[in-house]
Amino acid sequence: MMRAIVLLHRWLGIAFCLLFAMWFATGIVMHFVPFPSLTEAERFAGLVPLDRAGTRVAVDNAVAASGIADATRVRLIQRSDGPVYVVTGQSRAGAVRASDGGDASVASSDVALAIARDHASSRGLEAARAARAAIVARSDYDQWSVPNGFDRHRPLFRVGLGDAAATEVYVSSLTGEIVLDTTRYERAWNLVGSVLHWIYPTVLRSNWSLWDRVVWTLSLLALIAALLGAVLGLARIKPRGGLIGSPYRGWHALHHLIGLASMVFVLTWIFSGWLSMDHGRLFSRGQLISAESSVMNAPPNWTAAPSLDRQPVSPSAREIEWFSFNGTLYRRDRTGLAGQTLIKAGDAPRDGPTGYLDGHEVQVLTARLAAGCGAPSALGDNDNYPAQSTVPGGPVYRSHCGELWFDIDGADGNLLQRLDPSRRAYRWFYGALHTLDFPVLVAHPLLRDGLVVGLCALGFLFSITGIVIGWRRLRPSFAA
Repeated sequence: MMRAIVLLHRWLGIAFCLLFAMWFATGIVMHFVPFPSLTEAERFAGLVPLDRAGTRVAVDNAVAASGIADATRVRLIQRSDGPVYVVTGQSRAGAVRASDGGDASVASSDVALAIARDHASSRGLEAARAARAAIVARSDYDQWSVPNGFDRHRPLFRVGLGDAAATEVYVSSLTGEIVLDTTRYERAWNLVGSVLHWIYPTVLRSNWSLWDRVVWTLSLLALIAALLGAVLGLARIKPRGGLIGSPYRGWHALHHLIGLASMVFVLTWIFSGWLSMDHGRLFSRGQLISAESSVMNAPPNWTAAPSLDRQPVSPSAREIEWFSFNGTLYRRDRTGLAGQTLIKAGDAPRDGPTGYLDGHEVQVLTARLAAGCGAPSALGDNDNYPAQSTVPGGPVYRSHCGELWFDIDGADGNLLQRLDPSRRAYRWFYGALHTLDFPVLVAHPLLRDGLVVGLCALGFLFSITGIVIGWRRLRPSFAA
């Protein structure tokens, strides 16, 4: 039995030692430079005040013109070619010109380029002043747009802004919105960070199911190699004068002793990394079940929208959104990243520029989602599994419905998290173990940074000893 363990560990170790070293090294990079995305602050900064004079089509007519039968949200934004309604449903998204109800999807490179320039100018990027922006490509996938969240926007126009940071922005061909931006710094570090760590080359990641199976299998085999090594490492301990010793010499002794020192971290980190590819295999995915989705995502009665539009709009509004919450239509006027007015159909505007849904409205909805729901509470920084509102400082309401928790954004009514016991366990087994985002460490970011770097460096050093041992074993075969 022990000989079988030795042989399995040896050859799995040789096969995966480079992968282990890569994971630990790239994990350090990822901790400081995440995968490129367009933050809500960046998206909103790229919007300009609305020109309501150009809006001649009512919201309900825009929804009808879009052809999206399950439309749940509509946003009015100002594009370079005029005001546009962005209609979003569970199935797809689309855009309708607010001037005449025509199709506002982007087929022309010139329109995409003008949208990108306006976005850059509104954000104060230097390229807008230099007018050096140019279309780089129009495609379904590239290295930075492979995540599935962009599926409803493909194909994408990639526009290089020509600034000092080599910023590139991606324009949705279906809605004309900026959906992603990257810089040279992000791209360079992610090539030696996320792309390697996730085994994320475009040709593989563009086929999600294939990528999922490949990385899940590799991670499982790596976990088995680590578990076998832990068994051998413990079995081969040789006490020396009350201290832990090794029967090995040279690189084998280093591999043994460093492996014992890093064993707990290596095992939990590889295990939690494997769980990052779980995708519902062992734990729930945190998604609404069919009955819950029919309540949460029920299309509203859009004919009620014109009554909301009788309320005045601030001249500084950059975005207007209509959405349904618990069967009632709301209008949300956004004047700033953290400034909004929320108007309920048949109601007056709420006090001040930061109107939100209140706890009672959330309670009425969650009572329809599940049985036994108590009064929702606004989340604070000390809560378990905290969720963040899209609006800085906006409230997030948590409803406990027995063992089922719902976190709802008070700013826009979106469900942020559905946490059943399985999902809460997954949060600890994956999130906490893999990123060390334990509450006590999140409260002390420098300590957390130091632990992440130190532990990953220890794991990298351990992997290097395995590479040396593996190379020495294979070298005679190459020489022959």
